[in-house]
Amino acid sequence: MTHRDHLRRLGRAAYLGNAAVHWTLTVRDRRTGWLDAKMYYHFRELLTHSLFGQMIVCPIFCLMPDHIHMVWLGILEHSDQKLAMRHLRTRLNGSLSAIGFKLQDQSYDHVLSEDERQEEALMEVCEYIARNPERSGLVAVDEYANYPFTGCLVPGYPELKPFASDFWIRFDRTVSYLRKNGEGR
Repeated sequence: MTHRDHLRRLGRAAYLGNAAVHWTLTVRDRRTGWLDAKMYYHFRELLTHSLFGQMIVCPIFCLMPDHIHMVWLGILEHSDQKLAMRHLRTRLNGSLSAIGFKLQDQSYDHVLSEDERQEEALMEVCEYIARNPERSGLVAVDEYANYPFTGCLVPGYPELKPFASDFWIRFDRTVSYLRKNGEGR
């Protein structure tokens, strides 16, 4: 039996409630060839269900040829990012295995500190993720907004676009509304 090392995780409480986490999922052996428009939209569907079930929002995700970056923000006391990630990984692995791919055994995460969760710092983390295709040479410098596999996801608000000039204002208002009103209360 092969022994696999696992990344250390913070305690469960770090992933609950209003936690903010930068998640990275890597395709096993860094294989490429799975990413296309069909898989992008399928990923969005799986992500929607995973986030909605735990009342989490995603101001940015970026699907790269061999990995995926996402920032997740819990919006209610009972939001549980580890449960949402388990839900997503299980379903995404099912879809990937149907075309001969699989995720690495464990995702990488970085729980954002209080300072990193401040508006300006959070925007910088999201821009860093959005510029990943630029750093990888998939798009020209300052053309990252044209990369077709980057988006955001707030369940119930498909009109939010991460590169729209008013995105952060609309995103903040939407998240504030959801935090205040919960799950349709």
